[in-house]
Amino acid sequence: MTVDTIITNARVLTMDAARPRAEAVALAAGKIVAVGTTAEIAALAGDGCQKIDAGGRTLLPGFVESHLHLVLGGNELVQLQLGGLHGFDALKAAFQDYAAKNPDNALLMAQGASYEILDAPVTRQDLDRVIADRPIAMMSPDHHTVWANTAALAAAGILHGAQMPHGHEVVMAPDGTATGELREFEAFGPILALGGEAHLQLGIATGGEPSPWPDAARRALDKDKVAAGLAHCAAHGITSMVNMDGNRYTLQLLKEMQDEGRLTARVKVPFHFKPHMELSELDRASAMTAEYANDWLSCGFVKMFMDGVVDSRTAYMLNDYPNAPGVTGEPLFEPERFKEICTEIDRRGLQIAVHSIGDGAVRTTINGYEAAGQANGFRDMRHRVEHIELIDKADIPRLGALGIVASIQPPHPPGAMDFPLSTMETVIGRDRWQDAYLWKTLADQGAKIAYASDWPVTDVSVMRGLQASQTRVPYEGCADERLGLMESLCAYTAGGAWAAHMEDITGMLKPGLAADLVLIDGDIEAIPAADLGKTGIALTIAGGKITHRGAGFA
Repeated sequence: MTVDTIITNARVLTMDAARPRAEAVALAAGKIVAVGTTAEIAALAGDGCQKIDAGGRTLLPGFVESHLHLVLGGNELVQLQLGGLHGFDALKAAFQDYAAKNPDNALLMAQGASYEILDAPVTRQDLDRVIADRPIAMMSPDHHTVWANTAALAAAGILHGAQMPHGHEVVMAPDGTATGELREFEAFGPILALGGEAHLQLGIATGGEPSPWPDAARRALDKDKVAAGLAHCAAHGITSMVNMDGNRYTLQLLKEMQDEGRLTARVKVPFHFKPHMELSELDRASAMTAEYANDWLSCGFVKMFMDGVVDSRTAYMLNDYPNAPGVTGEPLFEPERFKEICTEIDRRGLQIAVHSIGDGAVRTTINGYEAAGQANGFRDMRHRVEHIELIDKADIPRLGALGIVASIQPPHPPGAMDFPLSTMETVIGRDRWQDAYLWKTLADQGAKIAYASDWPVTDVSVMRGLQASQTRVPYEGCADERLGLMESLCAYTAGGAWAAHMEDITGMLKPGLAADLVLIDGDIEAIPAADLGKTGIALTIAGGKITHRGAGFA
């Protein structure tokens, strides 16, 4: 086989226990064909071979982003960004500047609005004072709450409320009108529809498909949004990703992009199962899995939501929220029915991934997986629990015992990266801090770990996430829950690939696996932990093709 690319003079961290370190790698036809010393690999280069001198930089397997929302993230890149902004005057100035630059937008949509962006809970009247004559809305960082002004609520037909599925709410004021706060996807779906984006939300909101099916012109626009998201991810070294929302339409967009040579990362897309669905709807999941099944694009799993988020007190807890007697949140699936659903998904040979933030949700999810195993026989299914922000001590060893993946996000713990520490004070009671974000404890007790960002909930930057994983300060009175640098890198590479049933494709640098690599500016083992987030990505290669080249790397 003719070697088409060699990368030499690198600090190669392969994530392969059989050969953890090397100096160089040779690539051919989209695969890794050799890993060795610079001299060994240089000897393989023939005429026309692309030779890349890493200059002592660190070479890793391409990052596996184990939990993100590619289409939504790509779509949001052009929207108003409110992260880090606080106070009415700053909010008004930002919206008015955005409005002036986007005079034709039917909806002025903003992202990253902190739950504490104003000193009191946001109302539609607050947003009317920002802009009253055009529909405006803003999304919380966790993407579970939207606040809208009166014009938006009226245009969406929900100013006077609307019937919603369990767990989704148009919050109402005593006067019979909406306050402007909309909790969960179906409640704010009518607002997003004003901007022509409702069809992109269907996978996560309803599990349904767009009707009528978008025409070629609409699909072209949507593919451009996906391409923007893929380019953004490539700039952060990501070569594989588990998309945590989607439907057949998402898969078809990506398939068209693959056929057009525009798919620059390996993407898994779920079937989204909602509480209102009958088990027969899982036929759609099986069909999607059979139809989309190659090394670049696949389905193979079912996503569900067991609860919401702590900030809006929709995460399902075993105990009451602080200063809220009787408030625990509720599971979105009735526990016994959830066991039946898990059993049927598992019977079909499909993986399961469930958003579970509160300890009540985590327990209910584990119980569902256990019931499936008891019914079908315990196999290597690698069912996943997404987030695990709180977990009861009794449930910790159950993940390892049942072969469950802990899919967790280093940017999420309050105080670790962009989320304020105040959430720990106001929403997670101090008596529960010792049960929050227990990454090391989960790993030590046998859980397989996969790291991610949940972009666009947080910054997709793996290097910033890695910094958060290494610099997170233990909460007062709590143990240090950091995993070490190598364990964390594994969770962003080989661990993520294993969690996605992709270990035979990617995740390590060893012959036979895909030529998915990321070259980091500098020696990652020597960079101070506090500087990791500022470290650039020199080169991203997916399937042997360069998908990103850093500005400082010729």
